[in-house]
Amino acid sequence: MKTLYVSDLDGTLLSPDAEITQLTGETLRGLIKDGLNFTFATARSIYSAVPLTEELGVNVPCILMNGVSIYDMQNDRYIKNEYIPVEASAEVLRAFEANNVRCFMYRIDDAGSLICYYSEITTKVMRSFAESRKKQYRKPFEQCRRLIDRADGNTVYFTTTGPREVLLPVKEAVERIEGVDCAFYLDVYNGEWYLEVFSHMASKYNAVKFIREKYGFERVVAFGDNLNDLSMFEAADVKVAVGNARDELKAAADIVIGANTEEGVARWLKENCR
Repeated sequence: MKTLYVSDLDGTLLSPDAEITQLTGETLRGLIKDGLNFTFATARSIYSAVPLTEELGVNVPCILMNGVSIYDMQNDRYIKNEYIPVEASAEVLRAFEANNVRCFMYRIDDAGSLICYYSEITTKVMRSFAESRKKQYRKPFEQCRRLIDRADGNTVYFTTTGPREVLLPVKEAVERIEGVDCAFYLDVYNGEWYLEVFSHMASKYNAVKFIREKYGFERVVAFGDNLNDLSMFEAADVKVAVGNARDELKAAADIVIGANTEEGVARWLKENCR
């Protein structure tokens, strides 16, 4: 039976230091070389996900930004993107502005490059995020005074981070906007909350379903830890939660394995996919 193995990254496949450990890297490289169909589904964009995972030799297109994009790492191209309607993008930006919260806005330009726009960086986490990306890439970030001037049909994603009580009013406003959906969850590294806004068609569920149908997979095994993995579980035949997963994930799982501190995903694959 042709099986796809798909794993979340942060809190699941990655260590608590946001790294691919030596054991995980060696295990996955060996299994993929032997024919294991493996990919990942993450809230990360191409700019942080690809450098972390390129050593693995991932042989199935990956899922980025919680299902916004499906990206072929082997051929360096986007397979599919879910764009936000123009008027919905404007409403999202008005919701951020009305609550005095700043965000990053992502577009995929006509050349197929992902560009991140911002008007102002107001938090330590946002500043750290931007500075780390600027060091790695020449043109992923661009500052503009009014984000709404760049919110066109190529817009795919909005994201910000901060205290729950600050972001919650924005989330509640966004939920009333037709054409978009959002993810709101606690970050596994810094204790801040993330708010991500994207097309209502973008989800890990829809992305896994697309890959399954396009590449003829008969069975899907999914690994996750956080609330944004619940939709991926809905698209999977076998649902696997790591030991450090949220209780909601464990309740939805068929199997609970070792934590990411124990390289649970790699060890489970090594034991079950030889």
